[in-house]
Parts: sequence; C-alpha cells; structure tokens
Amino acid sequence: MSCLELIAFAVLLLSAVLCLYRIGRGPTAPDRAVSIDILGTLIVGFCCIMALATGRDYYMNIAIAWALISFVATLALAKYLEGRSYDA
Repeated sequence: MSCLELIAFAVLLLSAVLCLYRIGRGPTAPDRAVSIDILGTLIVGFCCIMALATGRDYYMNIAIAWALISFVATLALAKYLEGRSYDA
C-alpha cells in the first residue's frame, strides 16, 4: 500500500469517527439521517481505496451496491421524516 492510500484511509477513518459522533449526539433526527448518509458515502470510499490498493474488482461491485442501497435508504428515511417538526 502506498503512502497516499494510507493517508486516504486515515482521512476516511477520521471522518467516519466524526460521523459516528454526530449520530450519537444528534440533536435532531435529520442531523442523524444526514450523518448516516455521509457514513454510507465513506464506506463507498473505503471500498474504492481497497479496490485500488489490492487490484481486486469485487470491491468496486460492493461499492456500487452499497451506494445504490444507501441512496434508496436515504430517500425512504427522508420520506418518513417529511412533515415532522424538530426543535433543536
């Protein structure tokens, strides 16, 4: 693994920790929903870097499937949260 790949992993890991913090602390459901969506995007990034580092193409298949599922789940959650009022 090259130095750039390690740096990318470190940045993604730090971002994932910050997303997990926001999921835990809230303060509202939309904040948590956005954080979960970003965490899904970070997982796609992890898969893409793994595909580059190892040369295996199935990581890209996992990334594409994860992105599609994450998109549909975000739409479903947005529809569920639509019309609700949230006080910070």
